Amino acid sequence: MRYQTIEVRQDGAVWFADIAAPPMNLLGADLVRDLVSVIRLAEADGECAVVVFTSADPDYFISHADAVGLGKNGEQAAKLTGEPSVGMLFRYLSASRLVTIAQIEGRVRGAGSEFVLACDMSFAARESAIFGQPEHALGLFPGAGGVQHLTRLMGRGRALEIMLSSEDYDADLAERYGWINRALPASTLREFVRLLARRIAGFPLQSRTVLKDRVNAIALAPAEDFRRDAELFGACVRSPETQDRVRTAMTRGLQTRDGELALGLLVADLA
Repeated sequence: MRYQTIEVRQDGAVWFADIAAPPMNLLGADLVRDLVSVIRLAEADGECAVVVFTSADPDYFISHADAVGLGKNGEQAAKLTGEPSVGMLFRYLSASRLVTIAQIEGRVRGAGSEFVLACDMSFAARESAIFGQPEHALGLFPGAGGVQHLTRLMGRGRALEIMLSSEDYDADLAERYGWINRALPASTLREFVRLLARRIAGFPLQSRTVLKDRVNAIALAPAEDFRRDAELFGACVRSPETQDRVRTAMTRGLQTRDGELALGLLVADLA
């Protein structure tokens, strides 16, 4: 199955969804639309048990949300959830009967990181994966689940460090902080994820569904918290200071392939 920004390959009960949204896998309306289509189709397929998300771009998994078309992202998300919120789309994915795995090579920041956090598991290439929540440097904050997930996963201090610093973190530190399950050598990452996905898919559906539901009852924030974060994010977007910072960042290379190779440096001084 081929969509405009995602190509899906089926291997029995495991689907591999390869993200390809040039020039740098921005989370724009086209990618959100295709994510909705893949999730809907996978849930409707009674044989599909596990979806593995990968990237066709070795430098970018999902870079972050497209700052130019944030409203359009919500419009596409609403087609699955009924709510114009990417955060609620990601929460829907977390609550789905599907088991989702992010296989990360390259950079994943902002809403891209929030997508990874919404997946049930994540594994990253030690040599290339870079993580970040740069929203604070732009006068924003993670409004699609990042606050909820990071705080629960790694505790107050580390969550605040990540979000307030707007810095880049490599895969080893992300693993140590609890951002991801494991950092693995790139040479072994794909085979490790493939075998794990096939193993999980081979176990009974009923116990898998019950187990995920009970874990979510403990660890997944209520929908109302996601809605509140989305509201606060929208309020920040409308702030004149935020708009000035985003414009400055765009002139310095935000949302360009080369400019974002080291986004932590790019946003260090936008005043």
